[in-house]
Amino acid sequence: MKASDLRQKAVDDLVELQKSLARDVFQNRLKNFTNRLDDTSVIRKTRRELARVLTLLRERDASSSATASSAVEAPKPVEANERLGRPGGKVAQPGSKDAAPTEQARSRQAGVKKIEVKSP
Repeated sequence: MKASDLRQKAVDDLVELQKSLARDVFQNRLKNFTNRLDDTSVIRKTRRELARVLTLLRERDASSSATASSAVEAPKPVEANERLGRPGGKVAQPGSKDAAPTEQARSRQAGVKKIEVKSP
């Protein structure tokens, strides 16, 4: 089917066609693996047809989201420290209670001592 014919179809029809083409691709590959497929070019044709349908669905999705996003404001960018859960976006200073403890401090808190073993 040509892309111009596919452009005239509704989104629901394209989704159904996508499902059937994906199933056909799988069946054709399985038949080829078991040597029951006479014409191996069918695999390539079906994959390309599926790609056409997916492209049209993505185009329609992008065009619908572009019109919807023009009415909605873009979200404010989040600073790195706010993503890390630090209040007010403050940078944690070394030695402060917000700073991540070092490995040595963590082992002291857990009451574990590092033991070095010398091999003979």
